[in-house]
Amino acid sequence: MDVRMIPSFLVLFMSSFFWTEIQMQYYDDLDVQAFSMMSNECPSKCVCPYSFPRALYCDNKGLKEIPTIPSRIWYLYLQNNQIETISKKSFVNATGIKWINLNKNNITNRGIEKNVLRSMNNLLFLLLEDNKLEEVPAPLPSSLEQLRLARNKISLIPEGVFSNLENLTMLDLQHNKLSDSAFESGTFQGLKNLLQLNVAKNSLKKMPPSLPSNTMQLFLDNNLIEEIPKNYFNSVPRVAFIRLNYNKLSDAGIPENVFNVSSLLDLQLSYNQLTTVPPINAHLEHLYLDHNKIISVNGTTICPTAAELEQRSDPYSDNGPRLRYLRLDGNDIKPPIPIDLLVCFRLLHVITI
Repeated sequence: MDVRMIPSFLVLFMSSFFWTEIQMQYYDDLDVQAFSMMSNECPSKCVCPYSFPRALYCDNKGLKEIPTIPSRIWYLYLQNNQIETISKKSFVNATGIKWINLNKNNITNRGIEKNVLRSMNNLLFLLLEDNKLEEVPAPLPSSLEQLRLARNKISLIPEGVFSNLENLTMLDLQHNKLSDSAFESGTFQGLKNLLQLNVAKNSLKKMPPSLPSNTMQLFLDNNLIEEIPKNYFNSVPRVAFIRLNYNKLSDAGIPENVFNVSSLLDLQLSYNQLTTVPPINAHLEHLYLDHNKIISVNGTTICPTAAELEQRSDPYSDNGPRLRYLRLDGNDIKPPIPIDLLVCFRLLHVITI
């Protein structure tokens, strides 16, 4: 038995040895000059990992300004510093920059040099969360795919700031100082491919006008919204996720069938002032109605359509309501769970009362 095991061990050892030798020789011969150049041009206090030559890590370094960025850099990490300005001189060589993380700094609109952002023709992701911006920075590069501006002091959206951002898929404006006056009918004009719009934790009393038509995720939690215009979601035929938690919505503020949208999968209306369950579409899968003022639930009344139920011979067929998750806790509803609710929504996996 030992005679058979020793050759196997030797083969494994020798293979590992020769592979290590080849690997060492490979790294010894691979771009020694390039590695030396990378080390020399790496800004002071920053880290330039040899294993990730396109990235530059300058986060948590106490920097007060952006250093000169090497030309090879695509991914730039500058979060958690004390940076106040964004100047052209810092990016004069970095024409291929794709990702900039400037979260948690002290950047103001005045500190952003004119056209410095628009000149970054390859920029895809711009993160400026937790800064001191008072308006959406402009102008921006048309290449941009994600713009994250959460937790600033933004109260103004300059006219036409999004007009050239056809590639933008995500716009995060949550936790700012936006009011209804910040939005006009043409505010989102140009955002043809926007999928996610986050305007949570602001001071809106009305729904934003003229949403981008491809919006799939709409987050409006923690505002002061009291009503939703009739047919409001008709302009966003692909919307799948709507969050309106922590607002001031009442029954009078929700038009009949406003949420009867076939694309809608997840609807969150927690912590509002509803006394009844609004009509929903049969395709809805998750419904959050906890912490409202609902007293009772009539499963027959809220069941999407009787016709769909009659057509369904199999309880798991696509013809019946698809609701799987329902939260009703924090209301004045008393158990047990109404039997007609379970008869209608036969796919329910979780229901809390």
